[in-house]
Amino acid sequence: MISFFVVLIVALVAIAYALFLRWRIAQLPAGSPAMREIARAIQEGSFAYLKRQYVVIAPIGIGIAALLWAGLGFLVALGFLIGAIASSAAGFLGMQTAVIANVRVAQAAHEGIKPAFAVAFRGGAVTGFLVVGLALLVTALFWIIFGDMNGMIGLGFGGSLISVFARLGGGIYTKAADVGADLVGKVESGIPEDDPRNPAVIADNVGDNVGDDAGMAADLFETYVVSLVAALLVGNQTGHPVIIPFLVAGIGLVASLVGSFASWMKNDRAIMPALYRALAVAGVVSGAGHIILSRWFFPNEWAALFGSLLIGLLLTGAMMLITEYYTSKRARPVQTIARASQGGHGTNVIMGLAMGMEATALPVIAIAAAMLGSYLLFGLYGVALATLSMLSLAGIIITIDAFGPITDNAGGIAEMAGLPDHIRAATDSLDAVGNTTKAVTKGYAIASAGLAALVLFSAYTEALLERGKIIFFELADPYVVVGLFVGGLIPYLFSSMAMRAVGKTAGAVVEEVRRQFREIPGIMARTAKPDYARAVDIVTRAALREMIMPSLFPIALTLLIAFALGPAALGGLLMGVIATGLFVALSMTSGGAAWDDAKKYIEEGILGGKGSLAHQAAVTGDTVGDPYKDTAGPAINPMIKVVNIVALLIVGFLV
Repeated sequence: MISFFVVLIVALVAIAYALFLRWRIAQLPAGSPAMREIARAIQEGSFAYLKRQYVVIAPIGIGIAALLWAGLGFLVALGFLIGAIASSAAGFLGMQTAVIANVRVAQAAHEGIKPAFAVAFRGGAVTGFLVVGLALLVTALFWIIFGDMNGMIGLGFGGSLISVFARLGGGIYTKAADVGADLVGKVESGIPEDDPRNPAVIADNVGDNVGDDAGMAADLFETYVVSLVAALLVGNQTGHPVIIPFLVAGIGLVASLVGSFASWMKNDRAIMPALYRALAVAGVVSGAGHIILSRWFFPNEWAALFGSLLIGLLLTGAMMLITEYYTSKRARPVQTIARASQGGHGTNVIMGLAMGMEATALPVIAIAAAMLGSYLLFGLYGVALATLSMLSLAGIIITIDAFGPITDNAGGIAEMAGLPDHIRAATDSLDAVGNTTKAVTKGYAIASAGLAALVLFSAYTEALLERGKIIFFELADPYVVVGLFVGGLIPYLFSSMAMRAVGKTAGAVVEEVRRQFREIPGIMARTAKPDYARAVDIVTRAALREMIMPSLFPIALTLLIAFALGPAALGGLLMGVIATGLFVALSMTSGGAAWDDAKKYIEEGILGGKGSLAHQAAVTGDTVGDPYKDTAGPAINPMIKVVNIVALLIVGFLV
């Protein structure tokens, strides 16, 4: 019990630290009246969207909770509600800081890149440590109070389902607004990005917060919780001490707190090294803590246990480096797409698709090696702890990710408020790094999902064995093959629905921006102000409407296959959704980010610079890549785990 008390203290310290940083940020100057007005509009639009999103989700969540209570008992329903509420709170709290930090980063840029970096990093740290502290606190308290494994599965289900809604809704919003603003503003009208004359510019900046911040926070909250629950499940099945997963998570959180103090910039160009230094310090401190943990609980097998935990840390570093390679302007993939843009729109799209496909190879090899290595060292429990070791650094990872939307918004505010060029240059330098960090975090989350899904699938097979049902998942069994095919198609149909939702919503934005340019002629001459609120409302209503079907579709199909074809087909479905989901998600997130950075690479004045034919082609590629990397791709991550958790919840009805 003393160990659980220590875990709770660590979680509370992380939350207190985040609140302290938030208070410090709020005390900083918020700039000129024009800057504050723009920031207020972004803040109001963001809060209005989240409020309406929760109003839409609440009846669905309550209905599912009622079904769970009727079919699986009170604790499963209670766990589901707590997980859903906590995941929603994580998204809201994360975004709340982003919308007060953005304008303060723009103001700090008056003094240079270093002060602006410090504010943006602290803003990201608020999100990171609130999300992880809340996740660890909620999970540990639920286990201490109830100690019920089915209730813990319900907790993970609630977090995962809300995460799918948040990722999809926020992703549809942010990319529809972004695509609509770019197609009419940059391509048709030739005005700069974030130009205040663009009627969709506020909606675009709101989207950065509801998609890249609130959606990301909910995503990594559920990934953290589900990985912790998966480790508890396997530990319970194999007879290992239940405290170990909580201590691994606590050590990672302490290490992330220590690492956050190592994020200083040596010079104005050392933005990424400062972020990676913080991550490296966190990894080293975490590794030292894992040695102590391993020797304390498993004195005779400590090397095997520590090896599994170390593999999780090494996979984190590998995913960071691989994803940065495929999304950095300095590397071959992005520059290859940029050069292909000289041939026109078609060659840009072809090369972007090719690089997205290539970007799946190294991550999958790294994930497979980590999976096999940790299994050989400590069995399935080693895989579960490697996953949790990877996720235990989520505090510093989310900090690095949330840095992105904050700096993106800061650049938008600088442009809209007409700040001097040197300030926009400073925010652009930060934003360029932020785009890479967002892509890196998505790769990290997808890799952890791959490992966690294997653990959840193994828990499903173990649950069948506990009920006397022995199934060999072989290709000779037609039920397994049918399930495999259906599971394999889920990520594709899911992504199709998400992409179509972005396309439809973006089309509505395009028509609205064109209408305002046509009917309010003073916009281009700056003698009339666009109707920003109208564009925000269009995107909000469309995003909320379009997110429901793809969010519920995987659950409905999983239930249909399970009850129509039985546990063998359901097992095949789980294997199919894991296999294709991992590849589709990696291809979309890395490929989309590479398209984005190819555009930014050309905008630096290379290959003709802004306004050139290559730039126009690169904008098209970025438009295609936007829903890839920020809507469909990231949402596959929680969707994979939702399907696996649903299988665990219903296994008792299948035997």
